[in-house]
Amino acid sequence: MSRRGVVIGAGLAGVLAAAALSTVVDEVVLWDRDDLPDGPEHRKGLPQGLHAHLLMAGGLEAMEALVPGVSIRERLLAAGAREVSLASGMVSLGTEGWFRRWRGPGPRMLSCSRALLDWVVRDAVLAHTAVRLRKGQVVELAGDRRRIEGVRVSTPDGDEDLHADFVVDASGRGSRVSGWLRAVGVTDVRERTVDAGLVNATRIYRIPEGAEDFPVTVLNADPYGSRPGRSGMVLPIEGGRWMASLAGTRGGEPPSDPDAFLRYALELPHPLVGRLISGAEPLTGVHVSRSTSNHRRYAEKARHWPERFVVLGDALAGFNPAYGQGMSVAALGARVLARELGRTGVDEPGLARRVQRGVAGVVEAAWTLAVGQDIWFPGTRGGSPGLPDRLMMRYTRRMIRATTGSYSAATAVWDVTSMTAGPTRLLRPRAVLAAAIGPVKPPLTGPPLSVEERKVAGLP
Repeated sequence: MSRRGVVIGAGLAGVLAAAALSTVVDEVVLWDRDDLPDGPEHRKGLPQGLHAHLLMAGGLEAMEALVPGVSIRERLLAAGAREVSLASGMVSLGTEGWFRRWRGPGPRMLSCSRALLDWVVRDAVLAHTAVRLRKGQVVELAGDRRRIEGVRVSTPDGDEDLHADFVVDASGRGSRVSGWLRAVGVTDVRERTVDAGLVNATRIYRIPEGAEDFPVTVLNADPYGSRPGRSGMVLPIEGGRWMASLAGTRGGEPPSDPDAFLRYALELPHPLVGRLISGAEPLTGVHVSRSTSNHRRYAEKARHWPERFVVLGDALAGFNPAYGQGMSVAALGARVLARELGRTGVDEPGLARRVQRGVAGVVEAAWTLAVGQDIWFPGTRGGSPGLPDRLMMRYTRRMIRATTGSYSAATAVWDVTSMTAGPTRLLRPRAVLAAAIGPVKPPLTGPPLSVEERKVAGLP
């Protein structure tokens, strides 16, 4: 008898979950309500799709494992994505000063548009697995609180009831999973939202001649200054383009007017981002979006959880995109699913709960980082600092200060940032010692740029 899996949502989390599920069932039906583009084009169902995205090493490693025999990295690079070293390929201003650029590769990340990343991954999965894409919107789950047995889908041809041996909800921030679960008798899934009111504004530029190898540039927001956070970044994407993204928390939101956009960039704590884009040709208008809160469903803590049903990606936990974690968390969550399915198949009692508990560990690490920063911005809703947060803040600031001039501290922070290690990496003896000693090199008085890079940026 053939076995069928159903995945709700064909975004990155859904496609990767479908790849994981395809290894243990005969077919996987991947449902999405949108008409998906046949190429690297933006789609309306992805509110942050037009803003900056960086794929961290931990997320890329998980993606490669989920589609064996296919190199997602090589496909992205062939399509124009750029590979960037966290050690030497970034110029970054943090709350404690400028970070140094160190010799050596360090962890690497990929920089490209979200549209390119989604298309490359989706194309690879559909071409190399038994995953079938269909258009339709899931409206309810079939089953009860003991076991989910399928879905009801609204399609262009009418409603359809589809039996499934395993169902994954990866339908993103707009997921209706809370209502679906209540309808089958699961009523105690606690939810939490922490919202700093972040607004993103992004514009695409042509990279000026001679600036093709300019490092990724990031000016981070300061959550500890009792003022709205303001940040900006410029990163290279495919097609010889720069993506410039500005962001501001409640009370410091970036504008959509092109002239005001440039002024905002020039008025950041350093004018580097503004200087770069002021000399570049704009290719688009300014795109603004506000879907940026941290929202989490604690599925792993529910008293009853149905067999054969799992929630992944933003449907389980969405993060402030400023911290660049969402794509990697989705990939790491799908890898947890693949690992558990590989051990037992879809029929093992307790499988779904084990998956939810395993994914919760990945989510918790990202949640702690994002919420641990956002609660300090003025006007944040849904959370305020307590004593543990204040203790963590003091240690975090000490570690970041050390990172500005200590290679040992920097490597620990890179490992956590790249999601190749969890936050406990910062509590290992060598990292704690590095934080205690502090920076061993003097602070930088300006961005660590070469003579040629300073000319590109128009800096003396």
